[in-house]
Parts: sequence; structure tokens; C-alpha cells
Amino acid sequence: MEVRLLEKGYKDNEQFYKDFLEDQLQLKEEYFTSEVIHLDKAPDFPIYMAQGSEAERKELFLEAFKVLTDDYLDTDRDIHLNEVFWHSLLITKRDYLLETYPKITESLSHFNNIVLKKFDWENYIYKCVLGAQYINDRVTDPAQRERYYSLLVDNLDLYNYIIKYEIFRNDQFLLNILDIIDELQLSKVLKAKITDRDDLGKDERVGRRVIFEFNKSYPVVMSPVLEKEELKPIFLQYLSYYFNTSKLMQSS
Repeated sequence: MEVRLLEKGYKDNEQFYKDFLEDQLQLKEEYFTSEVIHLDKAPDFPIYMAQGSEAERKELFLEAFKVLTDDYLDTDRDIHLNEVFWHSLLITKRDYLLETYPKITESLSHFNNIVLKKFDWENYIYKCVLGAQYINDRVTDPAQRERYYSLLVDNLDLYNYIIKYEIFRNDQFLLNILDIIDELQLSKVLKAKITDRDDLGKDERVGRRVIFEFNKSYPVVMSPVLEKEELKPIFLQYLSYYFNTSKLMQSS
């Protein structure tokens, strides 16, 4: 398959949106550059998981991880981490997008939020591409990959904050954190709201604050390069600022 890369100026362009709905985009050369990306296969996959139950969203994430791993991550990094590439690909999937995400027919803002969303830590494709790449680069066993995919989705709020900070976009740090969470069964604790700290925001979560503490301590604490057993006591120390860890300290 050939993906023609979009020309600048397509985002927030109401005519671009109308042409997408009317299936006219591919007929208008002004929307495209001369650059083309060749893909052996380009199967559909979930691109937006902000709908359905928690279990349904997890299934969507796991499906996205599988498809991206099998069919997209063998492209160069500067392609599969390129916003324009993904937007250029997605507009070729018009029928799939209209059927799967009918909300995009309601307004330009929904179209932009689902199809042309900025490619950063809030974008579902970005989350999946980065997570799958980090896990696949360090883990070859398929069962272990599945385990980490599942842990990542079960701790999505914390994962969002890890990739939000550039210094933590690191495979070793991510896998170490997921292993510590799994070992100490901390997913529920890290998702919990902090209710007894009026000095913090209204929707502060324990996991976010732990990552915040790691960020605050960097580079004095070089957490992205530490081994898991070096990272674990620091993790527990930061966790103790927001959660009673006395039982965890005794067991670890």
C-alpha cells in the first residue's frame, strides 16, 4: 500500500473535513505532497479508546498493540512516530472510521479529536506505538509481551504521566515500574484519588504524584537508568508521601 503524505494546513481545515465526509480527499492533489510511504500491509486497528466499558477499552488497546506490533513497527522510527504519517494513513480508512466512530460525522471538533488528534501522550495511537515499541525492544517472549501490554493498560493513568515527561520515555524505566507495580499489586493504589490533601489539585491520583516526585528528583536521582531493585525503594519512598506504605515496607 502507498500512503501519500499530507501537505501542511490540513488540520482545522473545514473544507478538508467536508471532503473527507464526501469521499473527495483522494481526488484533490492540493492536500498532498509528493512524498509517499510504502507499507506491505496496513490493517485497520482501534485508534480511539475513550468509549465502552473498562474491559472493552482494554480489549481495544490489546488489539491495537497486536496490530501495530505485527504490521506497523517495522517501519523506520521517524515514520511510525510521525504525526503526518498517521493522519495521512487514517484518511485512507474512511469507511472503517465512519463505521467505527460515527461521532466524527457530527462536527469538525470530533473529527479532529478522533482522527487528527495531536500526536502526543494524549493520542491513543501514540500511547500504543510507544508502549509496544518499548516492550518489544526489551521483551522477546510473546507471553511476557502480553503480560506487559496488560499491565500497561491496567495502569494507563500512570503510563500517561510517564510518557508525558520526556525524560521517562525510556523502555527500562517503563518496564521496571510495571514490574514493581505487578510485584506489589499496586494498580488499585496508584489509580486512587488523593482525598486528604487539600493543597493538591481536585483530581490528583497517587500514581501521578509518584511520577511527579521522580521528575522532581531528576537528575539527582537518575531513575531512567536504574535497575529495578535500585528503583524499588525510591518508588516506595515517593509512594509513602501519598499512601501508607508501612505494610509494603515490611513485606518488601
